[in-house]
Amino acid sequence: MAPKFGTSGLRGLVAELTPALVADHIRAFVAACDTGTGLYVAHDLRPSSPDLARVVIDTARAEGLVVTDCGDVPTPALALAAMAAGAGSVMVTGSHIPADRNGLKFYLPSGEITKADEAAILGALGRGAGSGAGRGALGTLETDAGCGARWVARYVAAFGAEALDGLRVGVWAHTAVSRDLLVDAMRGLGADVVALGRRTGFVPVDTEAVPAAARQEIRDWVAEHRLDALVSTDGDGDRPLVADGRGEVVAGDVLGQITARVVGAETIVTPVTSNSGVEAGPARVLRTRVGSPYVIAGMEAAGGKVAGYEANGGFLLGFDAELGAGVLPRLVTRDSLLPIIAVLAAGRAAGGLAALVAAEPARFTAADRLEGVATAASAALVAALQADDAARSGFLAALGEMPAGLVLTDGLRMPCASGRVLHLRPSGNAPELRVYAEAESPQVAQGLLAKALALVRERLG
Repeated sequence: MAPKFGTSGLRGLVAELTPALVADHIRAFVAACDTGTGLYVAHDLRPSSPDLARVVIDTARAEGLVVTDCGDVPTPALALAAMAAGAGSVMVTGSHIPADRNGLKFYLPSGEITKADEAAILGALGRGAGSGAGRGALGTLETDAGCGARWVARYVAAFGAEALDGLRVGVWAHTAVSRDLLVDAMRGLGADVVALGRRTGFVPVDTEAVPAAARQEIRDWVAEHRLDALVSTDGDGDRPLVADGRGEVVAGDVLGQITARVVGAETIVTPVTSNSGVEAGPARVLRTRVGSPYVIAGMEAAGGKVAGYEANGGFLLGFDAELGAGVLPRLVTRDSLLPIIAVLAAGRAAGGLAALVAAEPARFTAADRLEGVATAASAALVAALQADDAARSGFLAALGEMPAGLVLTDGLRMPCASGRVLHLRPSGNAPELRVYAEAESPQVAQGLLAKALALVRERLG
């Protein structure tokens, strides 16, 4: 696929993310957006990332920017450090997608770029070398080896060194750039930590669509090591994964709604794909399209004690939250560590993570994706079902459901007479079709998802 912007920045095949193309996007970013005091750069652990990060660094320096190399650290740690320094930042990562792909995430000194910033960057492409403020004056190169440790320290200070005391927590390391910092965080909060599953070859972990084999491996680890919970993240550390003491993965939107309650949010902004259980709480709920730029825009419009989260569990804190041991300053970028710690701490107080989750409204989501699906093909399927009531009714009937409405906020969301929901959404930056199911239990949601995936495969040929 040709590299393109989507909900998580620029992404494409590594073979097509040439030095010239990456440099062009960095020059366009510098020309179109405010980078403040300079540019912070970091990367994930996929094989292509260090070389791409070097292109980013060299290009930004050639444009006259002071560049700070943070090495391999999680995206939220990079954003936290850059924002504190009043600088822009670029994270080289493909997040959860396979190692043959990669990408760039762009941040202003104020946080993630908006859709308007994205359009400005695209409009500034093709400017050529030396077209930015530097005009050939080489910017200095600095390093920041401590931004990961500061990311961990902010949570230990806010929750307290005994927040997870008595818990035995597994950390699934795989090739998450956050893996060692996760261990540090759990230990810093008082947990007994068991590190598991460390890999060298890149493992693409999608926290929103954990495959059956990985779920079984998690159950086995939890049983073998007598864990109270297991935690992990996706490749660049901005999406959490949490499993309870039975080894059952807790859905990301459930993590989000619990975390919002822990921090005391009065307004919650979340995409239409998050489960509807959040509406049962006292907070005001605002729905958006999928993607952190839309969540952030909603948070900015709402103001006050506002928080946001996505169905993948990534959490955005829009106010200074008062927690057990101190104040946690706002961080309006998708983060994995806050929901992991907040939910583990709340589960400890509730007598176990499984008990905490069981007390939430009985609404559960399941999600997966069909890879290798041309965008045109998935868009055509969605458009046909949207335009034809009979076709949509027939599609749902094949799944044993009846239609009860239609939501077009992002993709095709089909509420059913049973109270269940099926949602089809073509990906914004990859050749894949996302499928979501919501139901009254995790098992029913997974079953509806499996049937829907099979039906979509059949319809796509």
